[in-house]
Amino acid sequence: MRKSISPPTTLFTVNPYQNTEALLASASEAFASLNALASNLAFELEGSQRGVVLAIQQMSELGQLLVDQALEQVAPSSVP
Repeated sequence: MRKSISPPTTLFTVNPYQNTEALLASASEAFASLNALASNLAFELEGSQRGVVLAIQQMSELGQLLVDQALEQVAPSSVP
């Protein structure tokens, strides 16, 4: 019996059949992009706005570290 999936209620969805390694790799790439965007923006701002963007960049970096560690546990790299 095939499981019925409800139609999405949002514009973007994540494939529920995607494997964990692919999901984590994609999340890592998204965090890396966010990190780069925030870093570039921070250098164009001054004062408290710059501080806010740098805080966002640090949170992005933390998220990427967490996702990368989870990815390493799911699919360890062959590099020692």
